Amino acid sequence: MKFYFFRAIFITLLFISLFSCKKTITSEATETNFVKENYDKMETTITMRDGIKLFTVVYSPKDKSKKYPILFQRTPYSCQPYGADTLKTSIAPNKYLMEEGNIVVYQDVRGRWMSEGTYDNMRAYIPNKKNNKDIDESSDTYDTIDWLVKNVGNNNGKVGTWGISYPGFYSTYSAIDAHPALKAASPQAPIGDFFFDDFHHNGAYLLSYFRATALFGTPKNAPSDTAWYNIPDLKTQDQYQFFLDAGPLSNLNHYYQLEKLDETVLQNKDKVDDFFWEELIEHPNYDEVWQSKGIIQHLKNIKSSVATMVVGGEFDAEDLYGPLETYKTIEKYNKNNYNTLVFGPWSHGQWARTNVENSVGNYYFGDSISLKFQEQIETKFFNHFLKGSGDKNTGLPEAYVYDTGKKEWESYETWPPSAAKKISMYLSENQKLTTSKEKEIGIKFISDLKKPVPYSEDIKTVFTPRKYMTDDQRFAARRADVLVFETDVLEENFTLAGDILAKLQVATTGTDADWIVKVIDVHPSDVEETNHKMQDHLKMSNYHLMVRSEVMRGKFRNSFTYPEPFTPNKKTAVNIKLQDVNHTFKKGHKLQIQVQSTWFPLIDLNPQTYVENIFKAKKEDFKTQTHTVFTSSSIEFSVLN
Repeated sequence: MKFYFFRAIFITLLFISLFSCKKTITSEATETNFVKENYDKMETTITMRDGIKLFTVVYSPKDKSKKYPILFQRTPYSCQPYGADTLKTSIAPNKYLMEEGNIVVYQDVRGRWMSEGTYDNMRAYIPNKKNNKDIDESSDTYDTIDWLVKNVGNNNGKVGTWGISYPGFYSTYSAIDAHPALKAASPQAPIGDFFFDDFHHNGAYLLSYFRATALFGTPKNAPSDTAWYNIPDLKTQDQYQFFLDAGPLSNLNHYYQLEKLDETVLQNKDKVDDFFWEELIEHPNYDEVWQSKGIIQHLKNIKSSVATMVVGGEFDAEDLYGPLETYKTIEKYNKNNYNTLVFGPWSHGQWARTNVENSVGNYYFGDSISLKFQEQIETKFFNHFLKGSGDKNTGLPEAYVYDTGKKEWESYETWPPSAAKKISMYLSENQKLTTSKEKEIGIKFISDLKKPVPYSEDIKTVFTPRKYMTDDQRFAARRADVLVFETDVLEENFTLAGDILAKLQVATTGTDADWIVKVIDVHPSDVEETNHKMQDHLKMSNYHLMVRSEVMRGKFRNSFTYPEPFTPNKKTAVNIKLQDVNHTFKKGHKLQIQVQSTWFPLIDLNPQTYVENIFKAKKEDFKTQTHTVFTSSSIEFSVLN
């Protein structure tokens, strides 16, 4: 019994770290002493309008001689450590906000950990609430803030929310039907829509998130201060081979058949107990379930009294769609609001860490980038709206976006920049990427489902993917089932600033297929070898840096709600939107496009024959097919120069 208890504690701490993206502590002893010496901790429950009690932790400065604003985070990943005498080692969005004094509040959201109620994964917003039973995350946030400003001593009546990843989603939610005391919200890497963030990309299921399902879908019927879920153990360090051997997704169902104490055999193989895995299985299309859970469409009427600062990582493998669409939607529909974007050279949540060196995977971007953000951007934002004048004159740029090619910050008055122009480049024969359309030919390749293209050359098993976003793509470029198109060596700098649209013209011998497009910065062969963080087998010489990539599940090419098969061998248009970049391809580099049809096991295998529900596809549905990309295909870039 002790083994399972300590295993649960270990898993809990591990995944709280992964998902809430807490910063690295430079000196645990120093920061532990600071919190204990300068803050009092109070644990309480706050009753919501429907009677459900939410567990809440309040850290208040011991110095009661002045009033402080409240910094508030709601999380599904636990307010641990529990116990009035056990304090976190670090609180607040960063050490500067912690050390200067703020009231810092954490809350377990409804149905998670020590809070009562039923958990709903990305609970749908209810616009027109008719009674106290109509609750959502907006009402829970409102009720909590109302209690805090009325019951927590020495508060100045102003509240700011923040959070990374799922807590970022709750920060976005706080701005909808906001409490009058809410003055600032910073959604950071917020989930925007589960059909485009995290578990899906354009309808393709991210198989690399398979193990994470348990974190969100394991039932819980009472408050708990320890983990009640178990993460599937794949019993291997080679996830590529594991998922290849597993076969169709339905063969994975047994990992989410929860053991019952009075049962000695597994349930029916088609029955699952994990409610999130079941939701994924039963809703393969963008139906009313996913549509209702999306939050982007509800950001059209944010009160001007709430300032927002949306933060995202340019190499965030988990939530790239969310922050960009959150910022753009608020900006489009709320013209009088203070709304800014910070988009930096970070993986998921990396801006909250205190490492001096800033690398994503093998690629080094510079020093003190996250520290500069915390001190000069994040702290300044919250202080201005919670302690300062609260007007729009913050001294911060509208969009503070890192150029990942030049490796320097850029400030823009709008994002995307108003000066950016659309240009198209064409996928031409002889592996050329050209500025004009040449004669049309079809370039064929065989997509063998027994040997899918890996998304990484690493042999590993990960909880969620990260480093592949900057991985060297030479291993893929050298495969016969990956088409390569590239420019000549650039004679001057070439800056992309904004989104990218791949306009493919394709055909397949099958009735379905996935299409993956990658934008790559090919470095010169004589580049200086200065990155000591790089894996031993790699070199910066000719490094193929993946700048941006995306997949489109072919059957969703015309509608995410109403999929349709391909007609075999018929030329068909497939458009793929790649999320925004701010990247300068330097003089002496080359811009390369890779096109492929498998990306394994980042995404699951498309059977390449049309089936209504890939989660229920059978082994015989999976067929090797020949695909064709026509040279009338183009890539539309947003270019600054």
